[in-house]
Parts: sequence; structure tokens; C-alpha cells
Amino acid sequence: MHNEAHVNDPDGNTQRLSSFDQTEVELDRAIDELRGISQKGEDVDRDALGEIPDRRRKSDRLLLNIPVEVQIVIGTAEMTVAELMELADGSTVALDRKVGEPVDIVVNGVKIASGEITAMPGDPTRFGFRVLSTES
Repeated sequence: MHNEAHVNDPDGNTQRLSSFDQTEVELDRAIDELRGISQKGEDVDRDALGEIPDRRRKSDRLLLNIPVEVQIVIGTAEMTVAELMELADGSTVALDRKVGEPVDIVVNGVKIASGEITAMPGDPTRFGFRVLSTES
């Protein structure tokens, strides 16, 4: 059975939410619930999840299942609009990193680690990423 979320607009009409909006609503609810838990001074001990009340386990599951965008950034370049418009098949753009320098792993726009590009062991035709260091 498909779960659909609905909200009431300012006129009192019921509006169906898109899947993106549903994710946003779920995230907002989970954040509000976690804020309430943390304001009560309760610490989350992930090793003792079995002892955490159902409400907290549900919010943990909800947070852990929220999709995030992960990007491997091999470099960036700054260009003018005119330079961008001149790009054509065969154009080369110089990046701000040299070959062999670590690349960044970025989640939802925030750098969380540095590493190196690798070939996947089970499928050498696919790229992978080896974490060399994580951000604090």
C-alpha cells in the first residue's frame, strides 16, 4: 500500500504532497522529535537501541533512511559565461586539482571526507572511492 502525505493549505483545502515534499515533511518531523529528545537531556546510545523507547527507534530509522546526495568532486573550474558558451565537442577544461591529488566526497553540499578514485575490485569497469581521511 502506497503511503501518501497530505497537508492543508491556508484556505483549508487538502493538498497531496510530492515524494520530495513528503521526504521534507518526514525530515522536519524527525528533526523536531530529535530536538525534543535532546532538550530532555537524553543521550542516544546506538549500542543499546533495544533499550530505547519505540518512539526514538522510529525516529532513528526515519533519519537513517533519508536519502542524501553524495558527490565525488575531482575538481572545480571557474569560467565566465562567455567561456562556458564557447565549450564544444573536444574542449578541455582545466580543473583546480592535479592528477594524483586527493578528491573530496561531498554529501548535500558538505565535504565529509577526502580520498582517491579507484576501480571497483569486483568490476574494474566501474569507479569507486577509497576514503583516506574524514572531516572532524
